[in-house]
Amino acid sequence: MLVRVAAPDRYDATITARSDLTEALAFFRVRPDDAPRAFVAGQYLTVGRLVQGRLVQRAYSVASSARRLDEAYELYIRLVPGGALTPELFRAGAGDRVSLRGPKGRFTLRAEDAERPHLFVATGCGIAPFMSMLRTLRDDGIRRRIVLLHGVSYARELAYRTDLERWSAEPESRLVYVPTVSRPADPRNAGWTGGTGRVERVLAPVCDRHRIDADEAVAYVCGNPEMTASVRELLRARGFAAERVHAEDYWPLRRVVPGP
Repeated sequence: MLVRVAAPDRYDATITARSDLTEALAFFRVRPDDAPRAFVAGQYLTVGRLVQGRLVQRAYSVASSARRLDEAYELYIRLVPGGALTPELFRAGAGDRVSLRGPKGRFTLRAEDAERPHLFVATGCGIAPFMSMLRTLRDDGIRRRIVLLHGVSYARELAYRTDLERWSAEPESRLVYVPTVSRPADPRNAGWTGGTGRVERVLAPVCDRHRIDADEAVAYVCGNPEMTASVRELLRARGFAAERVHAEDYWPLRRVVPGP
């Protein structure tokens, strides 16, 4: 559903940069006009644009570090054909104006779990909050043991792959990066030699291979709701207690969040 509000006198933030990963995936950097807004890694901001005279808003996870408030917020967004907002955003670029609300959200790291192994499971743009978590931990000089499983349809959709491969290869790194593509036979995946299969199918072998034990680990899951529901069930079947599995469904997340 859309929130219909009176048109603002002016927008209160600017798109400072845009970089396209594919024709339907792009990174936006957005800077508010007012003072930098502190957020916790994993939270989201609500972005709005006027569409036919009405402000349409959607929530997007921040992908940038929570420690770099002097920089514009990075958002990783997928174009939804026929969507209420994303077609308008994908016509915008550096210098265009938007409204910005937030931050909000409780999909954040728990301090009490700092010593536990972490399993991050993402599909598509669901990797965005995990990038914020990883970048913030790096800025804090903290190395939690993390296994990140990221599933996409096509290898070219593996956002942040270069950074994640580099970080996982660093000396004494405690990050394991596991990318997987679900359509290996598609010509668009020609030359891909990495993991294949939907995250639900590869979850068990990934946990076994990297010693993600239900009695010790904590899991965070973000992506489409069907995936998050399936992964929740699979993790519960492996013995994960409900309080050790935290999930963010990206379809509900992207419903309109009313601005203040």
